[in-house]
Amino acid sequence: MRLYAVKTPRILPFLQPKGLIWNAGNALPKDGIYLTFDDGPHPEITPQVLALLRRYKAKATFFCVGENAARFPEIIAQILAEGHTLGNHTHNHLNGWKTPTRSYVDNALEAAQALPTGWFRPPYGRIRAAQAFYLQKVGFRVVMWDVLSCDFDPQYSARQCARFVIRHARPGSIVVFHDSPKAAPRCLPALEMVLRYYRNKMTFRAFPAFERQQVASPPTPLQRSGEA
Repeated sequence: MRLYAVKTPRILPFLQPKGLIWNAGNALPKDGIYLTFDDGPHPEITPQVLALLRRYKAKATFFCVGENAARFPEIIAQILAEGHTLGNHTHNHLNGWKTPTRSYVDNALEAAQALPTGWFRPPYGRIRAAQAFYLQKVGFRVVMWDVLSCDFDPQYSARQCARFVIRHARPGSIVVFHDSPKAAPRCLPALEMVLRYYRNKMTFRAFPAFERQQVASPPTPLQRSGEA
């Protein structure tokens, strides 16, 4: 059985690149839970997620893969029209640990053509210090999380995924779900369990709309010695 840090260990942010957002902290209001969804948009799954959010009057932020956003602009429009916000998840769902800094930053900027947002989340949570540094230099704010639903892993049931969130989320928490076909059998029922549990108890917030400031001449990332 694979094990995950469902609740981000307090020491982890100190071991990661500087400037990453792990919870509301001082950057966001702390009077609610921040629901986030990675890897979409998907033409079948994302509308079902949106329907659940609409039913429970919850807001969320969707960290979208650029190539998916470019294929399904109508879903991006729906996300925004329903009062949710967007985040950038690279154009091709890149693993930062396996990608040179220059290629990684360029890929995020490619995704930005379809995603009008300054929020960025690294796929798999894997990002190098140089990548984080240059992404911030070109106007992104890098978002991680402090509660992982584990909906992407079929070894867990939807009920277990919901329990992970309910047990660990607190006001100001950033929670990760996935609006993808792989995760849908757990994401959709777990999300409804979470929304139902917190109804009339907690507000579900989206990150505020935040557009990346365009820079006239982005800094050129230099590949560090030993990078893949």
